[in-house]
Amino acid sequence: VQLVESGGGLVQPGGSLSLSCAASGFTFSNYVMSWYRQAPGKGRELVASITNTGSRTNYADSMKGRFTISRDNAKNTMYLQMNSLKPEDTAVYYCKATHALSGRGYWGQGTQVTVSS
Repeated sequence: VQLVESGGGLVQPGGSLSLSCAASGFTFSNYVMSWYRQAPGKGRELVASITNTGSRTNYADSMKGRFTISRDNAKNTMYLQMNSLKPEDTAVYYCKATHALSGRGYWGQGTQVTVSS
C-alpha cells in the first residue's frame, strides 16, 4: 500500500497550489479519501474528505470556499486545489485512505505547504 503526496511548496499569500495523492496497492474506489494537515506545534486536523464514489465532499469550516477536493478513480488519484492561501495554511498536508466499510486506514508521508511572502 502506498500513498504519495505531491505538489507542495512555497507560495505567497493569496496564491494557489494543487496537491495530488497517488494511491497504489489497494482498491482505490473502495476507500473514502481525506486530506489532513499538521502545522508546527499543532495537532493533525481534517481539511476535507470525499466519498469513495466522489459523490459527496466535506470540508473544515476554515477551508470552505477556498479548497476543493476531488478524485479520479480511473487514475487512483485524489486532488486538493487550494486557492486564496493564507499564512495560517502553512502545514504538512497528508492524504489518508479509509476503507468505506471496515474503517481500515492508510496514511501518506505528507507534503509541505508554506504560505509566506
